Amino acid sequence: MRIIFMGTPAMALPTLEQILADGHEVVGVFTQPDRPAGRGNKLTAPPVKELALEHHLPVFQPTKIKTPEMHEHFKSLQADVAVVVAYGRILPQHLLDTPQHGCLNVHFSLLPKYRGAAPVNWVIANNEGVTGVTVMQMDAGLDTGDILLQTECWISREETAVTLGERLSHIGADALSQVLQSLAAGTLTRTPQDHSQATFAPILKREDGLIDWNLPAELIACRIRAFQPWPGGYTTLDGTRLVIWKAHPGAAGSTDSAAPGTFLTQTPTSLLVTCGEGTVLQLEELQLEGRKRLGARDFLNGMRLAPGIRFGLTATDAL
Repeated sequence: MRIIFMGTPAMALPTLEQILADGHEVVGVFTQPDRPAGRGNKLTAPPVKELALEHHLPVFQPTKIKTPEMHEHFKSLQADVAVVVAYGRILPQHLLDTPQHGCLNVHFSLLPKYRGAAPVNWVIANNEGVTGVTVMQMDAGLDTGDILLQTECWISREETAVTLGERLSHIGADALSQVLQSLAAGTLTRTPQDHSQATFAPILKREDGLIDWNLPAELIACRIRAFQPWPGGYTTLDGTRLVIWKAHPGAAGSTDSAAPGTFLTQTPTSLLVTCGEGTVLQLEELQLEGRKRLGARDFLNGMRLAPGIRFGLTATDAL
């Protein structure tokens, strides 16, 4: 089949690789413009562009996609179908209607759950046990199109958004491959979404990563895993931003009525901090702003924290 591929981050790479491995003709790859990145703000190409150039595919990086010129260009490629994986732009209806079979989206949740820009992050943040991938027929709504195929998977209690996203990207590539086979054979079926069951996964904001120590330890640990690599699960220590990279709920026990966010004591591998509902969180990997990421033992060797010190402000304290 003649396919337009639209995607930007590394999560889109397995699907593009699978399309090529299946022998389809990729007539154009659309991705976001190069952006400054790193300490030197060097102009950096998106991962999808780099892969496309390796395979000598035509790459297009429009700054605007709702123009007549873009429509004509899209139309000139004469694609059978377009495949969209984390492209980063909302496609107007005239583009959705241009390929013969429209546009298919690989979305990293079990729609209608977690519609939106950050489904992998929010499914972990909300302590879900199951997620998956949906291939859908795109329409003008926000992830509201008909379901073509869904694949479920469990969420490990150790997975971060990075590791879960990597796993889902490969599940999605396989699912899209199956959908394209059915489309070519004329056996593809469509199932409308139950919109009454919809939940949302909005784009992440920096403040989403701020740890509210009033929450129970299990939920804080989930949010720390969910908001990697950005914005990170963070608090403050003596006014300095402190990112928590790894943490686990501690064993239930007395917290001596200490306020949430209080450093209780240390173990050989962690700092014990009080959280809401009388729970305790074990902080295992930490990084003060401007310093290296460290295990708890090395962190404490450099900081010499005294029991009773409080981390940051809780949401209630900040009011």
